[in-house]
Amino acid sequence: MNHTLATLRQESLVWYPEHDLGFYPVKPADYPYDADYWSKYEGYAATDLGRRIRESREAFVEAHYSGPLVDVGIGCGDFVTYRNSLGKQTFGTDINPVGVKWLKDNGLFVDPWLSPVKAASFWDVIEHVEDHEPLLLNIREYFFVSVPIFLDQYDVLRSKHYRRDEHYWYWTRKSIKTYFSGFGFECVAEDNFETLLGRESIGSFVFRRR
Repeated sequence: MNHTLATLRQESLVWYPEHDLGFYPVKPADYPYDADYWSKYEGYAATDLGRRIRESREAFVEAHYSGPLVDVGIGCGDFVTYRNSLGKQTFGTDINPVGVKWLKDNGLFVDPWLSPVKAASFWDVIEHVEDHEPLLLNIREYFFVSVPIFLDQYDVLRSKHYRRDEHYWYWTRKSIKTYFSGFGFECVAEDNFETLLGRESIGSFVFRRR
């Protein structure tokens, strides 16, 4: 292994103890987002667990907000399709070219990096976004999150959610609220329903613009 300082900086989790959060410098060249990634999420969505998670996420949103929503990072479009089937206007955006094409082919593509939106959802996605500021500036009311939650940096290192090809950010339950408060959002609800359904260490949060 090359232990030059530059290499260590590029290949190491950095934990900020004053803020109780971690950051890993994911290289965009390592992103796995392609047709196989889309297919993998189609497989997840087709399971009983996938169905229960989809329905629980929609119920979590509906308890706080009922307007149009943009799903950021759509996986295989499952949540977008489900919510629209209920008559609830839902759009999406993605960095996977397969997802972008699907959204555009169905007239559902909306890019909240470029235009304001009332609300957005980030199901297993917010940790994939390197710089949150340009995106959050365009969210006017609410955003909804499911994300791995950790106890500390050692918990990250032994977790299956330590994904160096995808996940930039690693939060504790306390630090994720503090972090997004710095962008002008208050955490108004949290739940562990995904963990109760069988996923490992997943927290769900509702953030509302102050």
